[in-house]
Parts: sequence; C-alpha cells; structure tokens
Amino acid sequence: MKVNIRLYLLLLLVAVSFQACEQADSSLVSDPEAETSRILVFSKTAGFRHASIPAGKAAILKLGREHQVKVDTTENAAYFVADSLQQYQAVVFLNTTLDVLNAEQQTAFENYIRKGGGFAGIHSASDTEYDWPWYTKLVGAQFESHPKVQQAVVTVVDKDHPATKGLPARWERTDEWYNFKSLNPDVQVLARLDESAYEGGKNGEHHPIAWFQAYDGGRAFYTGLGHTVESYSEPAFLQHIWGGIAYAMGKAGE
Repeated sequence: MKVNIRLYLLLLLVAVSFQACEQADSSLVSDPEAETSRILVFSKTAGFRHASIPAGKAAILKLGREHQVKVDTTENAAYFVADSLQQYQAVVFLNTTLDVLNAEQQTAFENYIRKGGGFAGIHSASDTEYDWPWYTKLVGAQFESHPKVQQAVVTVVDKDHPATKGLPARWERTDEWYNFKSLNPDVQVLARLDESAYEGGKNGEHHPIAWFQAYDGGRAFYTGLGHTVESYSEPAFLQHIWGGIAYAMGKAGE
C-alpha cells in the first residue's frame, strides 16, 4: 500500500509540473547557458519587418554566451512592466518599428530608465514610437528616409568608447544608411557617415550614425547600422553592437 501511495504522489507531482509548463508564456525565449547579468532583446514590429531580425537575435544570444550575459528575447510587449523590467541591466530594441508599446508599457519603461536602466537601439529602433517624445530623445533621433543599400564610409570620431574601440578610423561597409530628423543635440556622437562616399545622404557634413548618452537617470546607445542579414555575421559590427550593449548595461569597460 505504501508503494502505491508513493507512486500516486510521484505521478501527481509530474502532472502538476507539466501543467505549470503548459501555462508558461512561451513568447519569452531565454538562453539557459548564460550565467550572470541579464538583458532583454525586444523585436516587436508594427510596420516594416526586417528579414535580419532572426539573425540579429541569434547573434546577440551568441554574444551573451561569450560574455556570460543571460539574453532573453521577446516580441511580447506585456513584459514591459516593473516586475519584469527590473530583472534586466539593459533592454535592446532590435529593429522594432512604429507603435510597439501602449501607454502603460511606455510609463513602465520610462520608470525603468529613471531607476538606472539601460537602452540599446539597433537600426530601425529610430523608426519606432514617433508620437512618444520621451522615446525620441532616448533613442536620439527619428528615421526620416534612406537611399538604396550600398557601401559607405563610417568615420569613427570617438575611439575610446566600447562601441567603437578597435574599429578603423574609416570603416567601409555595406548597409542601409538612414537620414534622420529630430536629432537630440545632447547625444555624444561616436561615428558619422561620410556623405561624399555614397549616394542619398541628407544630413550633411555632420551626419551622425551612432551615439550614446546619459538620459533621464539611465544610459542609452543607438546605432543606425544593422539592416542587412550579413551584418550579424560581421565581426566588426558585432563588436560595435556588443560594446554599445555593454555601455547600456553599465559595463563600460567590457
């Protein structure tokens, strides 16, 4: 009889565990191999959807494993609540577009940054939330237009920041090069585009393409690079975005 009771209890425990797994929200993907710090990669789109998003998520997951940082990925805006956001040293907006957060979620994210949180925006993070002035200042600009994908020259103006340290002074690469509006004059520019080296630039001699700033109690990094799938297997670009993420996390020396 004792054996039957133990077997019953074991089966009951298995059933309860299975039910809990069934009820878990499957929209959040975590990397179980990372160990220490934690970041959230958010890639929800309400407009154009970049084909490079899966490659971007895979690349950041790999970078997280290499740097012992746990990486969660989601497209579920419901994670933008205080209890969830407080787990993360930084939130990465990976090629988000248009309106991705509602009013309550926006407030939660503002409070997260004000409590010292970090933000890293990649490429079309600037094509996001046009009607949210706080976010426009956080990301540093709004997307205005772009010419065709082509090779251009990125001029590195800050060689000491972790996002640009080790990059060549004139970095030649192929991408989709954004023109911006509503540029925040308070950002610290890391790199500019040489508009004489490609067709379609509209921001003139001082065309910023990557920058960082201390903002409203937190830290923010943005790069206009990262449109193409190929970008996410390019060592120099991966070094660039991980340095920006490290800054956003408060790990400026890593």
